[in-house]
Amino acid sequence: MIKITMVKSMNGRPEKHRKILRGMGLTKLNKTVELEDTPSIRGMVNKVQHLVEVEV
Repeated sequence: MIKITMVKSMNGRPEKHRKILRGMGLTKLNKTVELEDTPSIRGMVNKVQHLVEVEV
């Protein structure tokens, strides 16, 4: 399991980034979710790494 926290707002970001964040369950600033450590989740995190913080 990995903890992902949204640390920057999705305002003004491309729709693709917004969909990725919503897909991970991140809707508000400073919200934290725990997700399985799978290659697909890692890929999503990699696309929005400038907006989130990850704890392994």
